[in-house]
Amino acid sequence: MKILVLGAGRMGLGAVFDLAHNSPQVEAVTVADFDLKKAEEVAEKVGIDKVAPHHVDVSNISDVAELMKTHDSAISCVNYWYNAELSRAAIATKTNFCDLGGNNYIVDEQLALDDEAKAAGINIIPDCGLAPGMVSILAMHGAKRFDEIEEIRIRVGGLPQNPQPPLNYQLVFSVEGLINEYIEVARVIRDGKITEVQSMTEIESLAFDDFPPLEAFQTSGGTSTLPDTFLGKIKELDYKTIRYAGHCERFKTMIDLGLCSSEEILVDYARITPRKVFGELLTTHLPADEPDYVLVRLDFVGKSNGETKRLRYDIVDRQDETTGLSAMMRTTAFPASIIAQMMAKGDVLKRGATPQEKAIDSEKFIAELERRNIKITQTELSA
Repeated sequence: MKILVLGAGRMGLGAVFDLAHNSPQVEAVTVADFDLKKAEEVAEKVGIDKVAPHHVDVSNISDVAELMKTHDSAISCVNYWYNAELSRAAIATKTNFCDLGGNNYIVDEQLALDDEAKAAGINIIPDCGLAPGMVSILAMHGAKRFDEIEEIRIRVGGLPQNPQPPLNYQLVFSVEGLINEYIEVARVIRDGKITEVQSMTEIESLAFDDFPPLEAFQTSGGTSTLPDTFLGKIKELDYKTIRYAGHCERFKTMIDLGLCSSEEILVDYARITPRKVFGELLTTHLPADEPDYVLVRLDFVGKSNGETKRLRYDIVDRQDETTGLSAMMRTTAFPASIIAQMMAKGDVLKRGATPQEKAIDSEKFIAELERRNIKITQTELSA
């Protein structure tokens, strides 16, 4: 099979590496970017002949479509606002498509293409990174362990191994994506109904062995399509982001001061957008590409054989010292690579534009994670 990766940033590198080194059925990989030099650098880092760099501007859909035609699946590792048009190009060229997502409104637009994707005989599967992404498939996998599922609590975070004040955080993906997660509303299920909750609220403490104090708080996007999938089947479902303790209060202060506002203001006779300035400052002053951890926890409550049961899934992943790939690259890009290959092989549960928790065989998916040394610890807790 031949796979196209759009975007030669951190996650593009992770996807190309997985396709080239962990995926024997992949015969050829194209990594395409507006900056051809970046695509060439990814190909060089991966260091294997079946990877070819290519220049493409994803805003030029006709050029993207021409490139898609010669591939079995395409993975979008570019900014989320391109994904709806890229999905339409995939349908036109009958190319399976997945992306790293991150925006509920764009995902809704993609899922509305279900009939067209079915007619084309392909899959469009959005939100295939970490969270949203892998955790949606894990949520479905865990839910199937119960006769009746009552609660699913999802907690996920990327953390620096050597946190630096004041935020004890490093950039591991787009700063635009980070700000969106922190300012847009979160969709959850409360008392059996879908509702919206303000991000950066409902802080809770949690603990992982050998880690300092941690916190988790509401953020946008992590539940993705899960509230719609589980509506009518579950009482409580939510997602919170994990950070080192104290991060939420510090960052929320900056939000409250207007630094994430997209409304222009006048400063010294020039009009500026606070969010753009703040994004540049975060990019300039926050560390990046240093050793990291990814923590994942899913807690399930439900009934089996008439008894209340509790189940926990934990993942603690860390930067791979051998390959140099960060934990965030492994747990975000590898899942997208796995799904792209499953689509290309026809190894999915249904065609069309579909949420991954409905389309992906969770047992096969988890087996592929384990093969890549992304280990899930499953623990039955006392009721």
